[in-house]
Amino acid sequence: MTKPGRLGTGIGWRPEIADAVERMPGIDWVEAVAENVCPGHLPESLLRLRERGVTVVPHGVSLGLGGADRPDETRLTALAERAEALGSPLVTEHIAFVRAGGPLTASPLLEAGHLLPVPRTRDALRVLCENVRAAQAALPVPLAVENIAALISWPGEEMTEGQFLYDLADRTGVRLLIDVANLHTNHVNRGEDPAKALDELPVEAIAYVHVAGGFERDGVWHDSHAHPVPRPVLDILADLASRVTPPGVLLERDENFPGPAELERELTAIRKTLEKPEKAETAPRATGRDRVTLVGAGAALPAAEPAEPAEVAEVAEVAATDEVAEADAHAGADAHAEAGDAPRQRVALAQAALLSALVAGTPAPEGFDRVRLGVQARALAAKRADVVAKVAPELPEILADGYRPAFLAYAQRRPMTGGYRRDALDFAEHLLLAGLPEGATAGRLRAWWLERSGPAPLSGRPVARLARATRRVLLRR
Repeated sequence: MTKPGRLGTGIGWRPEIADAVERMPGIDWVEAVAENVCPGHLPESLLRLRERGVTVVPHGVSLGLGGADRPDETRLTALAERAEALGSPLVTEHIAFVRAGGPLTASPLLEAGHLLPVPRTRDALRVLCENVRAAQAALPVPLAVENIAALISWPGEEMTEGQFLYDLADRTGVRLLIDVANLHTNHVNRGEDPAKALDELPVEAIAYVHVAGGFERDGVWHDSHAHPVPRPVLDILADLASRVTPPGVLLERDENFPGPAELERELTAIRKTLEKPEKAETAPRATGRDRVTLVGAGAALPAAEPAEPAEVAEVAEVAATDEVAEADAHAGADAHAEAGDAPRQRVALAQAALLSALVAGTPAPEGFDRVRLGVQARALAAKRADVVAKVAPELPEILADGYRPAFLAYAQRRPMTGGYRRDALDFAEHLLLAGLPEGATAGRLRAWWLERSGPAPLSGRPVARLARATRRVLLRR
């Protein structure tokens, strides 16, 4: 594995704070959401930063490497184009799934509109490794993948987060983007020990680190990226820095942007945390036989007495080598292809059942905490409402106070299937046919919908037909 290059201290570039970021002292690099950047029309702010020697890293959110489907070639091509346009040394994505269903499950394709956790199982790890390798082959620069925050836990998991990440990096050589705020989130929400995760991580694979804020409500931590970085997150960063010097550390903020002075204070706190971290008392990283499961051999092993370090390293190396050799020997063979599809289908069915429960109101899959699933479902709907309001800001203006309750009611039984812009059009169409909230202006909404739907609406409904239907609604009002 090539040693990650030095990035330094950075901040997430967002249009809302672009001017402030340009004026901030000591910014070595920035990270931009890949899907919000058009290679042929790069924002002037990013171009000016690049001219000053500031590194720009595209950060993808829609690839869904943890999903059961193989990575979409169009999305990979788009990510590669952004890396080349920005002259980036690497690109990043998430260990998550963002859609489920489709041909593998013979069910409708559903979109989460957000990042959802993959089960830490051998099946999911195998699928993830295959998807990561496909992405690595399609990208012109190295890939790093990020651990995500979660409100829910999968039943029947076979590995800890640290073990899962260790084996992913070991099998694929992929770099890791470690989000210490997400480690804190999973500590509060799932009872996972951040120090234990750091014990098990291959810290030499870390490309850079995310730091962000959130808030706690009713015992649940929400990774909002809209609040100041709390002390526990900085403590986890200090623990990580006591083990390894991170090649880069980045402050993320996506909502409720404070003034430049507040952002600079947070960056200063991050720098001070990295300067003189206290050495943590850490146990040797768990590998090989001291794990409950040995993924490399594909078989579960009972917990054993701790092995000698040299023996542990040898077992892990042999298992990894054997698996790589076996995979290489069978690459392209029909038998191997058939065997490889079975884990994908099992992962596909599990993810489709979970996502359907979260966005379509179907029963919760067995083994999940139904209360926590409800919290996650409401969080997804709220996120969806927020993003639709951003991509179609006219809708909250037209609907006024009625926008949010109307959208949440709409989203309760109408999953997103074609992205946020399609979602905005479908929501407007639904209101025009079913009725608008009190005080909303139907004429303005109809004009907005017709202007953006074009000669053939994305939903496939002919304009003339919808125009007649909305005219009847307007006449009734």
